[in-house]
Amino acid sequence: MDWPLALGLMLGSLFFFMAVGMPVVFAFLAVNLIGAWVFLGGEMGLGQWVRNTNSSLISFSLTPIPLFVLMGEVLFHTGLAFRAIDAIEKAISRVPGKLSIVSILGGTTFATLSGSSIANTAMMGGMMMPEMMRRGYHPTMSMGPIMAVGGIAMLIPPSALAVMMGSLAGISIERLLIGGILPGILMAIGFLGYVVIRSIMRPQDAPVSEQDDSGLKGWQKWGPFCKNVLPLLGIFIAVVGSMLIGWASPTESAAIGVLASVLATFIYRVFTLSALWKSLIETAKVSVVILFILAASTTFAQLLSFSGASTGFLSVIRSLDLSPAMLILCMLLILLIMGMVLDQISMMMITLPFFMPLALAANIDTVWLGVMMLIALEIGLLTPPFGLLLIVMQSVVPPAIRLPQIYRAAVPFITIELVVLAAVFFIPVIAVGLPNLIK
Repeated sequence: MDWPLALGLMLGSLFFFMAVGMPVVFAFLAVNLIGAWVFLGGEMGLGQWVRNTNSSLISFSLTPIPLFVLMGEVLFHTGLAFRAIDAIEKAISRVPGKLSIVSILGGTTFATLSGSSIANTAMMGGMMMPEMMRRGYHPTMSMGPIMAVGGIAMLIPPSALAVMMGSLAGISIERLLIGGILPGILMAIGFLGYVVIRSIMRPQDAPVSEQDDSGLKGWQKWGPFCKNVLPLLGIFIAVVGSMLIGWASPTESAAIGVLASVLATFIYRVFTLSALWKSLIETAKVSVVILFILAASTTFAQLLSFSGASTGFLSVIRSLDLSPAMLILCMLLILLIMGMVLDQISMMMITLPFFMPLALAANIDTVWLGVMMLIALEIGLLTPPFGLLLIVMQSVVPPAIRLPQIYRAAVPFITIELVVLAAVFFIPVIAVGLPNLIK
């Protein structure tokens, strides 16, 4: 079979299954079954497909995924994350756009502990939106920061998606996790700057009320912050620091994070067996889905290669003789366009089998490219019409708020993320500076 026909069969079947509403994981598994039968020789191909699936799941490098997920679930179900956000609110007095600032700082803090964009947005939306709406905040100043900061969890460790990308793309997971720290911090700073400037220029969009001043002074004001926020940030420092100085691998640092999280629940006296059980159940659910995805993606890439589809397509791209910079721009543009209609996992599974061979052939730093791809995937979370965080936000706001309002609320923050993406493109040290410090 000619490679254009093989590529059309694989991608066409995939988009068809997704269009009829089949879950992403099962759509890829169905395409793999078709591909194994057609390209690997009928029943023998199905046997090979089973062996490929088994080999893709026994890699020890995948261990950080369930550990990172468990770390966030423990802090969420025991209520420590809620304590931290409440302490941040008490520490901030009468400032422009106080609740928006609390959303950004609290969401960034939770992002360093959970690694889940959906959990971040759902939790912050459920906590902050009712009060922000009651005080008359403009939708852009209420919904926008919550959605935007949710995406930071995709960049800052512990990020399960970064571990997935590193595993699928053959990029150092350790360096990719650390490479997302500075871009994530830059985004948070950009979001804060926008909120403060807009609150000063248009005070009616974020009204200041007497409730914005807690009246607390000294230790009453900063005590909860020191007690409930700084120790939890210590968990993040332990996870990242152990990797940065070369004391621990990503798997070991993830185990350190889980151990520190569980110890924190004992120290704060919030540990319960029911909370631990809920955390383990949710971790198992998420991990099983991720492992299914990894198995499907690995076989999908192998089938594309075996059928000649990926080789033929890559030869066409190479014949265009694009410079490395133009090649990267084309990759990012493809991801930004796909982000309007596809979820992040589907985008990775479809593009990585093509992008990584091109990057390696062009001698592109894969950590730099991986961080930019993560930012592009994060932007896709907010891109209409099917950005995942837009849908999550719609589920936590009152029915009176329509989807177009949510779209408009996300636009300024999408712009800030695009600026950060451009900064990483033109100043690679933002992404590769910290990873290069690893001993």
